[in-house]
Amino acid sequence: MSTFTTPAEHLIYSSDEDDLRAAVRDSLTAAVSVPAILARIETEEPYDSSAWSTLAYEIGAAGLPIAETWSGAGASWREAGVVAEEIGRAIAPLPYLGSAVLATAALLALTNHRTVPKLLTDIAEGRITATLAVPLSTAPASLGTVTVMARRLELTGSVTSVADLFAADLILVPSAEIDGTLSLYAVDPSAAGVAITRGSSLDLTRPLSSLRLDSAAGTLIAHGHDVQPALDRALTVAAAMLACEQVGITEYCLESTVAYAKTRYQFGRQIGSYQAIKHRLADMYLDLVQARAVARYAAACVAIEDPDTAIAVGVAQAFCSRVALRAAEEALQLHGGIGFTWEHPAHLYLKRAKADQLALGTVDAHRNRLADLLGLSSTA
Repeated sequence: MSTFTTPAEHLIYSSDEDDLRAAVRDSLTAAVSVPAILARIETEEPYDSSAWSTLAYEIGAAGLPIAETWSGAGASWREAGVVAEEIGRAIAPLPYLGSAVLATAALLALTNHRTVPKLLTDIAEGRITATLAVPLSTAPASLGTVTVMARRLELTGSVTSVADLFAADLILVPSAEIDGTLSLYAVDPSAAGVAITRGSSLDLTRPLSSLRLDSAAGTLIAHGHDVQPALDRALTVAAAMLACEQVGITEYCLESTVAYAKTRYQFGRQIGSYQAIKHRLADMYLDLVQARAVARYAAACVAIEDPDTAIAVGVAQAFCSRVALRAAEEALQLHGGIGFTWEHPAHLYLKRAKADQLALGTVDAHRNRLADLLGLSSTA
């Protein structure tokens, strides 16, 4: 572990992070090929459980920010951001965002509650994959009204657009008690009264599902004043990790397009030799460098809970969301006709980039929150 104490010092990757990246990239390259993704995403099993088991538990990605006391790696959200970059780069259909980020971040904010250490240990050791039952579109600090009601440890209500719900062995469900206070319950997806319906998602590599609870049994994890801050913390961490994923998307789009421009000939010349193509690729590179800096800063801020965290995450999401989408659009166009085919992965990156832009708050939502945080008048 590094001894850096300020977020700016974390902009450069450490040797441990480089080793982690190499291990994750090798694992995903071997286990998650484009033909395999295309064959899987429209089936009833869109997730690659074997690849997830290798990444999460053999490499240890599921427990990176979890303390060694609870069988985790004792690392931080900065290292988790490196994994998110590689997942974005590989467009891997894995429940990393739901389990290793959203659910884990919520539980890490509630470790003073009796059942939480056991749940974190189970996640880190690979006994369970979890997710947090909130709409994926929810921006940090804007959860709003909870749509599940709790009465005598039984939950009734519904939540739409939940990420990684199909892969979850455990669902963390925010619920409102009769007196209006907020609680967090653990729900077994196979229990009576629990219904999960897969929705129609733009990004087939990260399907969204609806959760319906009808007097379903729940195990109380936490109740009272610290539940809302834990949920806000989970959404903030997830937004930072999503920015890292968008960096990975941008990196792949740039690298694959540069490689194509070197090998594709038009009128007897490499298309990469044309000045207009060079300019567009140079713009993509500059976007990538800037996106990596703001995403790394946001990841470092959440790692040490810096006072600048809310601003850093807002900047990262507002910037990286647009950069990733622009890179995916450029990659699709510069690949020409082949980029528009189903067999080529360009459309997968475009769909993931667009879906990520709508996840955990839109660009405008983050810009408006930044304006409030900085005391400026908001502009759309």
